[in-house]
Amino acid sequence: MKSILKIVAAQINTLVGDIKGNAEKVIRYSRAARDRDNADIIVFPEMTLTGYPPEDLLLRHDLYTKTQAALKEILKKVPGIYIVVGFPEVIDNKHFNSAAILYNGKIVKVYHKQRLPNYGVFDEKRYFEAGSAPAIVSINKLKIGLMICEDLWVPDVIQAAKKKKAELIISLNSSPFDMYKPYVREEIVCTRAKEAKIPIVYVNAIGAQDELVFDGGSLVINAKGEVTGRAEFFKETLLPIEIDISKSKPTPIVQPVLPISSIEERVYQALVIGVRDYIEKNRFKGAIIGVSGGIDSALTLAVAVDAIGKDRVEALYMPSRYSSALSEKIAKNCTKLLGVKISSISIEPIFQEFLQNLKKSFAGLPADTAEENLQARIRGTLLMAFSNKKGLIVLSTGNKSENAVGYATLYGDMVGGFAVLKDVPKTLVYRLADYRNSISRVIPEEAIIRAPSAELAANQKDTDSLPPYPILDEIMERYVEHDQSNKTIVAAGFDKATVDKVIRLINCNEYKRRQAPPGIRITARAFGRDRRYPITSAFDK
Repeated sequence: MKSILKIVAAQINTLVGDIKGNAEKVIRYSRAARDRDNADIIVFPEMTLTGYPPEDLLLRHDLYTKTQAALKEILKKVPGIYIVVGFPEVIDNKHFNSAAILYNGKIVKVYHKQRLPNYGVFDEKRYFEAGSAPAIVSINKLKIGLMICEDLWVPDVIQAAKKKKAELIISLNSSPFDMYKPYVREEIVCTRAKEAKIPIVYVNAIGAQDELVFDGGSLVINAKGEVTGRAEFFKETLLPIEIDISKSKPTPIVQPVLPISSIEERVYQALVIGVRDYIEKNRFKGAIIGVSGGIDSALTLAVAVDAIGKDRVEALYMPSRYSSALSEKIAKNCTKLLGVKISSISIEPIFQEFLQNLKKSFAGLPADTAEENLQARIRGTLLMAFSNKKGLIVLSTGNKSENAVGYATLYGDMVGGFAVLKDVPKTLVYRLADYRNSISRVIPEEAIIRAPSAELAANQKDTDSLPPYPILDEIMERYVEHDQSNKTIVAAGFDKATVDKVIRLINCNEYKRRQAPPGIRITARAFGRDRRYPITSAFDK
């Protein structure tokens, strides 16, 4: 009997719907683990074959036909190693989120996920039936129990596996990222291992799917609830794991444990991989960004360059009568620091033409947001013209604070195919800019220290319409992410009139957010699939 069981955690990036391509990746990595690492077992993430989340693709019959064909192809092409892979299956018209153990051309065991998350970004009860029993398989006389993602977030599933004599748990996961998730996830897994007194191999997905990012960070936990190995975050990798099975209880052999990085570093990495995967998986040639001389567009430009390279990113500067010389200086300096091509088109002649054509219809009415929004919509039209002509996706630059209170122009600066900072509060934007500059200076200091302004009117500042961003962001977080009421927020020390205004703006701008492009989720509750509020509502009005 072998004294060491070798397991490889395959932290891979899949493409939703590309069942054939995902299966080919499983085959390639399984052969590498078998031949290079001499592994006994390789473990892939939850729903590997379809990618996660496949959403309503799971309602298509042909998805399951293709998945079964992919399983057969893996069985045929990779003997000599146990392969643990996630996939959906249908049994007697019931759909399951499943994990299979494959070996030497046979399906050794299939496990059905028992706890189906149906909150936040998850809709698994829409698609799946819950499994009802543990799945235990003996490999080299070691009894291994299978689990899938949410199963570990409750204590009873692992306890049921323990009662069936499981000595090691292998957990397949597609756990979406938020800025605090690495800590929360690790605490949960360590707690389960310690409660059950059983080691856990936790394999997480990597990559991005629409607004969701999967950060990897696969784990090995011993029976004391201690981390003995961790894969890199935000990187596709194979993590070799050795389990000492020579003693009465299997024990993971301790590896160097990589640290969890700072919030700013992991959020920035999430933005980069989110942009890269959205552009690459949707086969865009590159990206174009409207640069304004503000910190949001400067940060968005830096993320885009880090994601796909400077040669695939263009910038467009579109000054008006209200644009300052400082804005032009910063915009051009940003592109120079990053090596990005910049075009400059004044919107003044187009704006004048609009005003002239509307002069009769607007006679007697004072200038207001109608004229301001015209400028933003002209810019949006120009960006989309560049997009259509050059095959470049427009990356919009608005942040979560602006999206929350509607401080953005529909069909103007909200225009775009993907919103990089959609879930990033303004105060975090500044922290991310400082973080990126700590690596190399790509965001001019002037963009960081200047007062935020949309520059759609003379001497305009964001604070003319909004509370200071530190106050706005905390009220927004309390109301949006923690569901605190007006009274609770006021009781925490905030001015009642300010709280009422911010909440009113959040509630009445849902219609704008519904028409915004998708963007990367980095908080525990983003606008979109996380938070589904009605557009028409009298709540808290």
